Amino acid sequence: MRAEAVQAGEASQGAELSLVRRAAGVSGAALSEAALSGAALSEAALSRVALSGAALSGEAVLPDEAVLPVLPALRGLLPGGALRRGSVVAAGPWSLLCLALAAGASAAGAWCAVVGLPQLGVAAAAAAGLDPDRMLLIADPGTGWPQVVASLLDGCELVLLRPPDRPPAQVRRRIEATVRRFGGVLAVAGEWDGAQARLSIAQQEWTGIGTGHGRLRARRVQVVADGRGGAAQPRSQWLWLPGPDGSVTAADQTKAARDPFWPEIRSTG
Repeated sequence: MRAEAVQAGEASQGAELSLVRRAAGVSGAALSEAALSGAALSEAALSRVALSGAALSGEAVLPDEAVLPVLPALRGLLPGGALRRGSVVAAGPWSLLCLALAAGASAAGAWCAVVGLPQLGVAAAAAAGLDPDRMLLIADPGTGWPQVVASLLDGCELVLLRPPDRPPAQVRRRIEATVRRFGGVLAVAGEWDGAQARLSIAQQEWTGIGTGHGRLRARRVQVVADGRGGAAQPRSQWLWLPGPDGSVTAADQTKAARDPFWPEIRSTG
């Protein structure tokens, strides 16, 4: 049963990226060579590329020093409608939701890094809304991933991380202290005990599949959010993730269910 669930999740993730790539008109293999390996981010390599805030951006790129912006469709899920600097946000198992969470900040000029997602290429990330000119992909950070993440937080305002396993409390506390010290945001694809905000996909419905035929056209999901402090109050929002054009927008569940343009809804839980 667990193996079937894993296979279903992997198929769903692959379909998400395929939809985004198709909307952008880019093949899945395009630009994949731009991803970096953990070996490429050794301490010496980080020194050579001068991964510091000053080297990457030269100056503050976002006017509001307290928060990083998010896409309009996600604002109702987060306290203040933004990502608070110095915080950790858990976005559940890897999905397009994780990229959508980073897209608003990237579009506003923030440097972003994606760590531990070897299946993600530059093309798919760019199609999801991240600026490839201000993005670093580290496909495999290796066993020293906490040090890699800490170094990236020194120069990037947002780091999207999929940890190789559930980190022990000591590692979490050390990384959280680094997030607070540099004023960045750590978005985690997975679980993170103590995260200030948590987002997850509770339900999803695919469109475009007929009876044994058709192509996936879009996906509507219900995203639920909770957390600590200001994020403690549960929130919920239906989103197109992605919509037929590959974008992430709010979805009116009642209206969409009646809309004849979307007659082929298939719920996958």
